[in-house]
Amino acid sequence: MRREPSITRPLILALTSIVVLFWLIAIGLSIRVMQHEFSEIFDSAQEETTQRLLALIVDDLDQRTVTDPRSVAMLNTAASREYLTYQLRDKTGKVVLRSNDAPAEPFNAPLVHGFHDTQTHRIYTEATTDGTLFMQVADRFGNRREAVRESAATLLWPLIVLIPASIFAVWFVVGRALKPIETLRQDIATKDGGNMAPIESGSLPREIKPIGRSVNLLLARLRSALEAEREFTANSAHELRTPIAGALAQTQRLAEELPPGPVRQRAKQVETSLVNLSRLAEKLLQLSRAEAGIGKSDVASDLKPVLDMLMTDYARDSRTEGRIAYEARNGATLVRNADVDAFGIVIRNLVENALSHGDPGQEVSVSLDGEGTIRVVNDSPVISAADLGNLKRRFRRGATNAPGSGLGLAIADRITTQMGGTLELLSPASGRQSGFEARVTLPA
Repeated sequence: MRREPSITRPLILALTSIVVLFWLIAIGLSIRVMQHEFSEIFDSAQEETTQRLLALIVDDLDQRTVTDPRSVAMLNTAASREYLTYQLRDKTGKVVLRSNDAPAEPFNAPLVHGFHDTQTHRIYTEATTDGTLFMQVADRFGNRREAVRESAATLLWPLIVLIPASIFAVWFVVGRALKPIETLRQDIATKDGGNMAPIESGSLPREIKPIGRSVNLLLARLRSALEAEREFTANSAHELRTPIAGALAQTQRLAEELPPGPVRQRAKQVETSLVNLSRLAEKLLQLSRAEAGIGKSDVASDLKPVLDMLMTDYARDSRTEGRIAYEARNGATLVRNADVDAFGIVIRNLVENALSHGDPGQEVSVSLDGEGTIRVVNDSPVISAADLGNLKRRFRRGATNAPGSGLGLAIADRITTQMGGTLELLSPASGRQSGFEARVTLPA
């Protein structure tokens, strides 16, 4: 599944990368500065050490003879690794005295006052005032590089904590900064045909306040368009009911007075067309009421008596007598925050759909279980999943020749959603190998 693009993720990645990059740049500059400063410190320490050693050894040589190897060995005893090694050389270059770690061969450095670099050592040379002895103290470059490496590692270790801390801090800051956008998105997501109220844009930040104003302008235009559409639909349906009923009555009377023949047959066809037109007008009126949001109610009502009454009416109607099989579980109640008239519209549309499109020779089963789920089941061939998904859309019908406008299920679904419930369409019906089932579930 393709992941949806996000604003937060690239921001966290970019800001964290920038922080880490700047930290690395700062470490690099610090290392350069440390190398220079360490070189000065090491050179100063090496110079002072050379001068002190030369003074001490010359003073010691004045009091004893260093030609005895045993006396030289005693002077050169060292218990641990020497970071600085030295050689005392005469003016011919011969090593007179050296430290334990110093090589027996003379250092590869001239007997000239000052610093001299070899491939591995930095050597400082200091001479006595008479120029007969030269003290050379060598410092390995490895010692200096080791000090720089350890200092750099000390600066790099905080990155282990800095990176997750930066991610969390950036996520927290970006989340707080984007919270108004998320609030605006949630407000916009709640808007539909039943909720066109303006969003609250007064508390929005300056950067996204124009978006809130634009959305409110769009909602205002949609409200005007929907109200005009609903008003036109309701007025048209209401105004058509009376003339259609009059024309239907006159057509039925005319059909009865005409003698059998082609003219009477045409009158019957006109009667059928007027009946279909009357049903369409009634559906359009229901659709207008559904779009107006009549489903929700703040007062809880017991809808089971309404369901019982509707089933009794169908049982008494000569056109549907014997086709409705109604069953309600003992003790079942249906107390819901729903409008009674809207609930009646839902049940009538579902039952009429089952009667119109089900097998005329089979019963339509209507049941209410103990959890408040209503099932309307009719016998019919299995409907494909593609057609089943379109039946809730306006003016969409399945593969059937039965009369209808394609609005009944759309109206029922719209009102059920306003009640906070769901309308499920199943084919085949549950527990069967064929048939069609409409299942209404309203929240308690």
